[in-house]
Amino acid sequence: MQLVDFQCILKNVEKKWKKVEKNGCKWKNYLYFYNVKKSKKVTSFIGDIQCKIEAKGRLLFPSIFKRQLDKGQNSFVVKKDIYEQCLVLYTTEEWERQIAILRRKLNLYNKNHSKFLREFYRDTAKITMDNSGRLLIPKRLLDLVDIKKEIYMLGLDTKIEIWAKEIYDTIETSQEEFAELAQNILGEIDLNE
Repeated sequence: MQLVDFQCILKNVEKKWKKVEKNGCKWKNYLYFYNVKKSKKVTSFIGDIQCKIEAKGRLLFPSIFKRQLDKGQNSFVVKKDIYEQCLVLYTTEEWERQIAILRRKLNLYNKNHSKFLREFYRDTAKITMDNSGRLLIPKRLLDLVDIKKEIYMLGLDTKIEIWAKEIYDTIETSQEEFAELAQNILGEIDLNE
């Protein structure tokens, strides 16, 4: 059955390729259409919750986020955030999507690119949810962001941030600062695109 589907997709691509060659269509439009058609549904996390980490680094994955996962999705990648003192949790599918973006942009024979990639992977671990719905986060990662016991987990679209409660409580942005950020970031975007 899957072989037939693959053959169907291949025939579709060949037809579109011939059309692109014949009509001189722009590559950008063709690639956009093809990528939209083949892309998978992306998990989007929404919500925030305060919870606790056990002494061994085990975390009961909150049900608010469990309901947002695809059925059978239990593998994650956790890493130290690049900009903030928190951990970031990705589903394996989202992590692979992020790595695909990096692969398109990086040249491993460029010294700076190689250095960036080394640092990017440095504080990263693959983790799996057990049958009880718990994640075991490596102690070295918890120590990097000063997580002891109480944490906040924030769903931010395709990732979940994990903060030490003490640190998260100190980083609140005022309404005026948020409004200014919104103006600076979104004020110049053409919303009709």
